[in-house]
Amino acid sequence: MRLSIEVALDYSLTSPADILLQIEAAATPDQRLEHQSLTIWSDHPVTAVRGEDGIGQRCWVRADHGLVARYEAVVAIERPVLRLEGLAATSARALSGDLIPYLLPSRYCESDRLEGFVRQRFSGLSGGTMAAALADWVQTRLTYQAGSSSGTITALDTFGMRSGVCRDYAHLLVALARAAEIPARCVAAYAPGVDPPDFHAVAELWLEGGWHLVDATGMAHADEIARVCVGRDATDIAFMTVFGEARFCDQRVTVRRLD
Repeated sequence: MRLSIEVALDYSLTSPADILLQIEAAATPDQRLEHQSLTIWSDHPVTAVRGEDGIGQRCWVRADHGLVARYEAVVAIERPVLRLEGLAATSARALSGDLIPYLLPSRYCESDRLEGFVRQRFSGLSGGTMAAALADWVQTRLTYQAGSSSGTITALDTFGMRSGVCRDYAHLLVALARAAEIPARCVAAYAPGVDPPDFHAVAELWLEGGWHLVDATGMAHADEIARVCVGRDATDIAFMTVFGEARFCDQRVTVRRLD
């Protein structure tokens, strides 16, 4: 699967601010960058820094009056789709140190508050069978409502409200997976078919010695998702973090299948 990605950002600032930008598709073994171009209008140097877990990169931008950025890319996705049910679990005590943060509660994924629900509702399941059941539960029990969420909504809030946007779906699946002792992380991504078109968020679960992408909204399949970055929750994968105050002017994200 080859994807064409186009992003346009336009934000104004009330005062000069530092901005951390994460909008470039990552180069990984399962997705190849055929072309990409990032243009940022700024009177100051732009500095690239490594992304979380070495996936993708962030850019530091100093903006005086506003941020205007354009990003274009063609990404070839070379990722087989595997059935989660056939994947084995890894016991917690066998996990390497870099996986442990993805087994613990985080700011937006209060997995410790959902352990009782998982034990009762999904008793007897483990590994990929558990992961598939959790993903199906999130997809069928939540209602996708564009514009219904805010930056303060957590997985526990979504569990109670039974509605949200892609960020909320990802948070809840990640929290439930961690509660089931499956390492899970949030992924900022691009995917075709996202409605309304925007930056997308999905989950990635650690099963049988590898990470496996899962879109609990059902809008995208693993073989058509282009990762941007990964992290514990939305704190780590935000496309833009402003150390100051910014006002929205315009934002457009277009992702198309090329073949």
